[in-house]
Amino acid sequence: MVTNWLITGAGRGLGRALAAAALARGDTVCGTLRDERACTAFEALAPGRAFGFLLDLRDPAAIHRVVNGAEVQTGGIDRLVNNAGYGLVGALEETSLDQARALFDVNLFGAIAMIQAVLPFMRARRAGYIINITSVSGLAPWSGTAIYGASKYALECIGQTLAQEVTPLGIRVMNVAPGGMRTDFAGHSLVLAEGDIKDYDGGAHEARRILTSAPGHEKGDPDRAAAAILLALDTPDPPLHLLLGEDALHYADIAREALQTDIDAWRELSLTTTADG
Repeated sequence: MVTNWLITGAGRGLGRALAAAALARGDTVCGTLRDERACTAFEALAPGRAFGFLLDLRDPAAIHRVVNGAEVQTGGIDRLVNNAGYGLVGALEETSLDQARALFDVNLFGAIAMIQAVLPFMRARRAGYIINITSVSGLAPWSGTAIYGASKYALECIGQTLAQEVTPLGIRVMNVAPGGMRTDFAGHSLVLAEGDIKDYDGGAHEARRILTSAPGHEKGDPDRAAAAILLALDTPDPPLHLLLGEDALHYADIAREALQTDIDAWRELSLTTTADG
């Protein structure tokens, strides 16, 4: 059975790998891209089954036009993948509010707008999957990535609450949290904070060094990540949370254990706030 996909940010990285994997098995994929040349290259992957749509995720009206167009082109979107986004590194103090708002407009509000545009169609069919590409940074925060991580924290929450809202309607949600992958995340998809405060050398500035020191040598393979996502989605009961990569598992485990340690150590004090009577 052919599956119809709508994938944002399908021109490169994990979005491109996922689109290619779906097309290779005979599915139909609508991908959003940022320019005409990218659309032409995308459609050449599988003429008649790969359809490129120009989209700026900061434009809600354009999002509705793309979703409506993809519905017409495919006969119905089975799987929406919120993949498009970019990174931002720098200490919180160094990051301007304009930079923070601009990132949230794409990484979070763009994804929300895509979900809102797709849901009426999925509700009518009582079927569909919404896949949010988050990040291990949305589960395990680290110095120098506050704004990027916050956008992924928020998308994690959106996915979890959305699952509670739409599962009774026959719609499933999966949050995918990759670790580092061999994409251009550390290149074209990474923005540096506007400020440069020397006190953060050796601290928050390490995030920039770590992310840009060895691009192309990350442990994660986007093609294998795409295959894992397909495999999970094709199971009878896909997970709500799917972590990808040894590093993602490692850092998520550390964060989970630290939270549990604080809960256990301060449980008695937590309980003192209960009202009497």
